[in-house]
Amino acid sequence: MISLRQIRAARALLGWSQQMLADKALLSVKAVARLERNEVTSHAATVEALERTLTQAGIIFIPAGHGLGEGVQLASDLLPVRAEETP
Repeated sequence: MISLRQIRAARALLGWSQQMLADKALLSVKAVARLERNEVTSHAATVEALERTLTQAGIIFIPAGHGLGEGVQLASDLLPVRAEETP
């Protein structure tokens, strides 16, 4: 399961407000805000809805491991860059 820090980081990478994420995940903004502030015990279904929504928007969740913490990355950052053609 993804972490609350990953949710905040993914939202920041996308430039989404809590309201935008809530709308796209079909959740209330209050639920997203409380979850991000860790004020409530997260329900698996809520976190899964957020993960699904963020993944569909192009976020890749990186699990913790090898001495490194968890992270997020935009899928578009993984696409190869085409070299510009020179005249």
